[in-house]
Amino acid sequence: MFRIQTMNSIAAEGLYLFSADKYEVGPGTADPDAILLRSADLRKVSIPQSVLAIVRAGAGYNNIPVEECSERGIVVFNTPGANANAVKELTLAALFLSSRKISDSIRWLLSLKDGASAGGDVSALVEKEKSRFEGPEISGKTLGVVGLGSIGVMVANDAAALGMDVIGYDPYISVNAAWNLSRSVRHAETIEDVLRNSDYVSIHVPYSDATKDMLSADKIRIMKKGARLLNFARGGLAKEADVISALESGRLSVYITDFPTVELLKNDKVICIPHLGASTPEAEINCAICAVKQAKNFLENGVIENSVNFPSCRLSRNSPYRLLAANRNIPNMVGQITTLLAAGGINITDLINHHRDGYAYNIIDTEQEIPASILAALQNIPGIIRVRTIA
Repeated sequence: MFRIQTMNSIAAEGLYLFSADKYEVGPGTADPDAILLRSADLRKVSIPQSVLAIVRAGAGYNNIPVEECSERGIVVFNTPGANANAVKELTLAALFLSSRKISDSIRWLLSLKDGASAGGDVSALVEKEKSRFEGPEISGKTLGVVGLGSIGVMVANDAAALGMDVIGYDPYISVNAAWNLSRSVRHAETIEDVLRNSDYVSIHVPYSDATKDMLSADKIRIMKKGARLLNFARGGLAKEADVISALESGRLSVYITDFPTVELLKNDKVICIPHLGASTPEAEINCAICAVKQAKNFLENGVIENSVNFPSCRLSRNSPYRLLAANRNIPNMVGQITTLLAAGGINITDLINHHRDGYAYNIIDTEQEIPASILAALQNIPGIIRVRTIA
């Protein structure tokens, strides 16, 4: 029986996939094998020693202490792409909001309510004042998309279909993303190429130490005068003080973000949206289903897909017993593991080893069950972080 602790409300369509005969699921589950969450902040709590995996039903994972988890051999998963359509639709809406002064015009109209209630002629005033809210069409303009993951590719493709000239930049674009990208999207060699040639720039990259404040004064200075900036990825990607300064100088004409702060709310050239990117019932269901499937495949088969701290690793199951080992990526780890197994008379039928960012993961199928004494010896190999078996 696997134990799953839920730390947020997870869509029932996903939780339904945990069969009652194999899983105990709930917010009060003790000694969990896996934690399933959305926005709960794990950086402020003690993660139980029993935890093998943490699964984020969503793309962002800055609420999880990833480095600590890596050191403990806890595999952290997210669900990239599950909420991609929801974020894409809001980004497209932001393109129009940034151009046509729709928000300003609605606020102005609402200010006329008292006069309208008193029988004032709103229609005449509208015709007189509507020119104040004139804005350009997006068709024929250039959109720069920084980050071509699941969301960035969808934004680029749909913007191209709306008649925009789209430039995309992503030095780490995956094969799948490249296959899905419209041939009409032009490839930029550097982020500077995107910034200096775009009327609109939309950011779609993960937040990390490497991407924090990636759009600061030196980058914003390159942008076209009057460019419009959209950020539906993470607030910390654009350096707030520099964005505000660029708005005040006219370097940027509008900033639209899904990550409001007090300072941004004070600025009339900023349109803040209350983190609605993934707030659709479809996205919540998709994320829940994806998260549960990943948790099940890892717990039951040891397969890793969409991990943020360990390498993807998959091996078809053709033997009755499976050994799983997480280790630091240092020389002779596989050799030491296989030598111990051989010395114990354990025959290996299949093996795969992948590494990423200083860590490695092994799936080893065997014909015999591995006794506790060998598992203890494996765990004591310097560099081994965690071992477990599946039968």
